[in-house]
Amino acid sequence: MESKKKLDLLALSSIPLVMTLGNSMLIPVLPQLEKELNITGFQSSLIITVYSIIAILCIPIAGYLSDRFGRKKILIPSLVIAGIGGLICGFASIYGSNAYIFVIVGRVVQGIGAAGAFPVVIPTVGDLYEDDDQITKGLGIIETSNTFGKVLSPILGALFAAWIWFIPFFSIPVFSLLSILLIVVFVKVPAKKEEVAKQTIKEFVHEVGIVLRKEKKWIFGIFIIGIISMFTLFGFLYYLSTRLEQAYGINGVMKGLYLAVPLLFLCLTSYITGKVIGKSKDKMKWVIVFGSLMSSVAFIPLIFTEGKWIILSIFSIAGIGMGAALPCLDALITEGIEKEHRGTITSIYSSMRFTGVALGPPLVALIEPLSTFIIFIILSLSSSVVGMFFIKVPETPPQAVSTKKA
Repeated sequence: MESKKKLDLLALSSIPLVMTLGNSMLIPVLPQLEKELNITGFQSSLIITVYSIIAILCIPIAGYLSDRFGRKKILIPSLVIAGIGGLICGFASIYGSNAYIFVIVGRVVQGIGAAGAFPVVIPTVGDLYEDDDQITKGLGIIETSNTFGKVLSPILGALFAAWIWFIPFFSIPVFSLLSILLIVVFVKVPAKKEEVAKQTIKEFVHEVGIVLRKEKKWIFGIFIIGIISMFTLFGFLYYLSTRLEQAYGINGVMKGLYLAVPLLFLCLTSYITGKVIGKSKDKMKWVIVFGSLMSSVAFIPLIFTEGKWIILSIFSIAGIGMGAALPCLDALITEGIEKEHRGTITSIYSSMRFTGVALGPPLVALIEPLSTFIIFIILSLSSSVVGMFFIKVPETPPQAVSTKKA
């Protein structure tokens, strides 16, 4: 990669890091939030879920706007909105008589900001590079930043909450500001890729519909695997967080360190995969298939036995499988779509991932542990099957379709 573009990539990597910290950082402090806000476990899980639901609804809009008006013009305002959401949550925690309600409002605002931030990063990387191999490596670094945020999140969340329980909320605008500065200074998307689209919304939606219908088999396969991966990841993080505290009396920073272990394996695997996978679409497909299969098999022992170190070991192995699959999913959905529609299609993919994030914690909070493990096994196996039979990506992106009448 060119040294100049490494700075662009470094700045872009700060966005998934910030967005992940803004969400995952709250997972280890949910039990503490339950006590401070006097809410149930299900209500605390909604603090994660509401953020994700709003992002799901807004992400496709952000993708369209980024294709039409330019990536940076969406990225920077979105980071500002995410920071404002964090401030609302923080001040609500200090002054609000109905703190929980206003925390939810703040999370809604933060979710709107997240919708225009992380999802737009993926097509921006595609815009920066022409070579598929460089795009794959760039996306591997972005996914690594995302997962590294998950590694840091439980530790930082626990550290901040140990100071004052609402500090994690106030950290969000600080991180957002740092990311904005990096984007403004370093990210230079080529001018030809920042041109304003001339299509109407109706024409654009029509073209995207054509792309989805033409390539529906492999695109929807990737969407399904994205949902399952995030559901499983955030479901087991929520389970591990509550289990460590309730069954083993582990909380605070120590709990954050335990949570970081499987995430570290996921992070390292994402980085290595992005570096070595190259540009072979077929190879990416089989990494997804075997990574998902590995996660499914890893969860099986939890049906028969459970212990602190057993859970950590199994979740770490499952994390390796997910870490291998995620950068391949990112690369396939980015490289397989032509540039005019890349922002919208990849944003729909990001929306699917957020669907998994939204469903994971509340469903795991409502069901028994044994059922949780069985669901993880079935879903991960389903990802492997979907990857095997549905993903067949063309080596070159489909040509742009035209809505103009002859």
